Amino acid sequence: MDTVSIIIPCRNEEKYISECLDSFMKQTYPKEYFEVFVCDGMSDDSTRDIVKKYEEKYGNVKLIDNNGYTAPKGMNEGIRKSNADIVIIFGAHAFADKDFIKYNVEALKNKEIGCAGGPIKTISEDDKGTAVAIAMSSPFGVGNALFRYAHEETFVDTVAFGAYRKEVLDKIGYFDDELVRNQDDELNYRVVKNGYKVLLTPKVKSSYYSRSSLRKLWKQYYQYGFWKVRVMQKHGKPASVRHLVPLLFVVTNILGILLGAFIKPVFYLWILEVCIYLIGDLIASLKAFKGNFKLLKYIPLIFPILHVSYGFGFLRGLFSFYVFKSNKIIEKNTKMSR
Repeated sequence: MDTVSIIIPCRNEEKYISECLDSFMKQTYPKEYFEVFVCDGMSDDSTRDIVKKYEEKYGNVKLIDNNGYTAPKGMNEGIRKSNADIVIIFGAHAFADKDFIKYNVEALKNKEIGCAGGPIKTISEDDKGTAVAIAMSSPFGVGNALFRYAHEETFVDTVAFGAYRKEVLDKIGYFDDELVRNQDDELNYRVVKNGYKVLLTPKVKSSYYSRSSLRKLWKQYYQYGFWKVRVMQKHGKPASVRHLVPLLFVVTNILGILLGAFIKPVFYLWILEVCIYLIGDLIASLKAFKGNFKLLKYIPLIFPILHVSYGFGFLRGLFSFYVFKSNKIIEKNTKMSR
């Protein structure tokens, strides 16, 4: 039977880390064949104390110091300490279905599969967070990011909580620790580049607590857009359509506002674009709210936050990485992502 290391990077997750660890202590996969490494970025809340209690109670939970603070540095630290056959990356803000390990191991029996994972059910504890979860599970909100909502087994370009054979990671390299966001996209790009496939299977189930703060949601998606450009630059790889749409939306709005004041046809085209978007936003919101009218005051606002923040981040990334090539801008965005 394959041995497995679950690697969980975290920092200040006292609210969620217990539920996360409990979900792995309830796995159907035999406990003697898997271990859980919590790679903590030196939390200053009670996260470390909580993990230490699990470490004392269970023989397969271990707290690992991540002095580099960021998620990719924590994940790499865990991978280096693992001697298991399979490594699974997970999030402290999430919890796994009882068969999560079992079906990941099953998927990786096919040696053509370099990475396996499943769709994430996004949940929350209040109306605002629920609205965020719904928007992040909508094709209008996230395009063809199938790991957010897919119901059929398929090959994809990336998954969120990936499972990898350790030998594959040893061959292609670990996470790029410069990328404080989109590091899983970049790693899975290398998986495919080396001749493997990325499998998304609905059998692998997990749930993720969405952010209830719209400000933090904006920051999160801004960073996704910003660091996506760095991934493109590193590999000389063009962005897919789903990444370019928010950028085009932001750019055409900026041009519409600036040029529309002087050129009437541009102004009318901009108004048409805004109207079409608002209609799409309204239709998607009405489809998504599922009869809970309390959510309707949030969902139509959340879709633009996802799109505009990502678009602005992508635009800033283009200037930072391709035009100015400024290390100070990169360092600032790295600190913001911690």
